[in-house]
Amino acid sequence: MPTGSRILKIIRNVVLIIIVLVAGFFFGFVPWFFAGLVTTRQYHYPDPNDGKTPKSYSLDFKWIEFPASDGVRLKGWYVPAEGTARGTIIYVHGLNRTRIEMMPMAVFGHSLGYNGLLFDLRHQGMSGGAITTLGYQERLDVLGAVRYAIENEQAAPPVIVWGVSMGAAAGLLAAADSPDISAVISDSSFDSMLSTMRHHLRLFLHLPGFPIADEVAYLTARRGHFHIADFDCVKAVERVGDRPILFVAVKGDRRMPPSVAQVLYDHARSPLKKMIVLPGQRHGEGFNQAREPYEQAVKDFLSNLPSGK
Repeated sequence: MPTGSRILKIIRNVVLIIIVLVAGFFFGFVPWFFAGLVTTRQYHYPDPNDGKTPKSYSLDFKWIEFPASDGVRLKGWYVPAEGTARGTIIYVHGLNRTRIEMMPMAVFGHSLGYNGLLFDLRHQGMSGGAITTLGYQERLDVLGAVRYAIENEQAAPPVIVWGVSMGAAAGLLAAADSPDISAVISDSSFDSMLSTMRHHLRLFLHLPGFPIADEVAYLTARRGHFHIADFDCVKAVERVGDRPILFVAVKGDRRMPPSVAQVLYDHARSPLKKMIVLPGQRHGEGFNQAREPYEQAVKDFLSNLPSGK
């Protein structure tokens, strides 16, 4: 018959095994699972414009295909301005979306006299690519779109990148890398991948930012072949220099609150930088929830851009 000390030893070993299993689950499986969800899951968020094209809004357009800076094949639409273009806008959608998300913005941009280029980011919609990286490698998609517009369509300058959420982050990172981008409209951008991971795990799953979010960020960056520290939109904004940026936020957005846009705005160096906080609640839905002030802010921002490149 087991002695008391042997029973205590068995209980201790069982408890240790349970602790190891629980720790392995939370600090091993959970980060691995979420990193996989972020990078490889494909999901299209339903959009009221699904199935439509620019032709649905009486706009001429053509299908285009071009490579990202690293060769990933991307597909989209090119919508030329009527008459002499005032410039060219590259529209960049958010996570789990496609170019369809940006069609209302493109219709508005066209009404102002701008060429438009809408495309699906890598691993989204009709474009190629094996993974999503929340904006870091997607910056190469934006750079590819800019190059295509300039070289293949001889698109009129200035070239403006208008992005939402992940698309805004990709646009800021791309502008930091390329002087061909004259200005950015940054709607609900992240500040950095790491802080975004921490914030979202706390917000939706009530999980600690450290170390789980850090592990998810590390695994995501590893799959995307970059370093976590490189995905920093605050530093990107500083590198954009004196080129104008319009920062857009939604007052009730819990995912990317106005405080994030404020931090980015504070680090922007352009004397022509602007920021607007729109009424509403949903992340990345400012254009749909408060269209009139959004359109007016964009119109004023574009009218103050230096002409040409």
